[in-house]
Amino acid sequence: MPAFIDDPSILIPLVALLGLFIGSFLNVVIARLPVMMEREWQAEMTELHGETPAAPGGGRFNLVTPRSRCPHCEHPISALENIPIISYLFLRGRCRHCQRPISIRYPLVELLTATLSACAAWRFGANPAAIGALIFVWIMIALAFIDFDTRLLPDNLTLPLLWLGLIFNLLTGYIPLEDAVIGAAAGYLFLWSVYWLFKLMTGKEGMGYGDFKLLAAIGAWLGWQALPLTIVLASITGALFGLVLIALKRHQRNTPMPFGPFLATAGLLALFQGETLAVLLPVFAVAVS
Repeated sequence: MPAFIDDPSILIPLVALLGLFIGSFLNVVIARLPVMMEREWQAEMTELHGETPAAPGGGRFNLVTPRSRCPHCEHPISALENIPIISYLFLRGRCRHCQRPISIRYPLVELLTATLSACAAWRFGANPAAIGALIFVWIMIALAFIDFDTRLLPDNLTLPLLWLGLIFNLLTGYIPLEDAVIGAAAGYLFLWSVYWLFKLMTGKEGMGYGDFKLLAAIGAWLGWQALPLTIVLASITGALFGLVLIALKRHQRNTPMPFGPFLATAGLLALFQGETLAVLLPVFAVAVS
């Protein structure tokens, strides 16, 4: 690795710039992966019923094909219209062809990815730990937004995240491999137990299996020691967010709310500031009580 990369004043802006373009790609993943999964499920169900799957309209559909288009007028987005954040500002948040508004979430995801990528570079420096943190951050962002939109945590992302965490800690990681394996098993089994206990008591499903796999993945990356902090932080942030939505009359009390975004947020907080938060949480609990 070139010596100048060790300079934080060079490394952090470079990683932030990389994060902008990764964020642009994550927008594609967030929008298209659930659609790809739905098409795959429909094809499998059709085959199970002994029917011939119909050819999907519009040709191939994946993370690369077709080109990104305006959701309103189907105008193909050119390379110059797809520069992270800059294109959004230049176009004033509107499609160049039909002048309909472009969702503010696209540049926000790009900015969030760039910011958290820069935090990873600042926190870990120019070494393999930063590469692992970037992978963890990018997949977490995609999972959080997909779950927020669809209440799905795709196996296509949670399972690779889990295995990558174990491999990372096997080769060169944050924790011993033994702690990572225990973390993966404990993360899954804890939420699995909560799920079945809640279902036996109420007859309802309080969460999905994707949440179990996501917490298992967090355990695989950060170890079993990070799980209590992650669960507490996810519960607190989820409860506060729900109360705010209810107060603003944007959410009903009995309406299910995805837990994945709060697990992802807690996992990222544990990655960057786990030791500090582990000290502050007991103080916060005493103050609340």
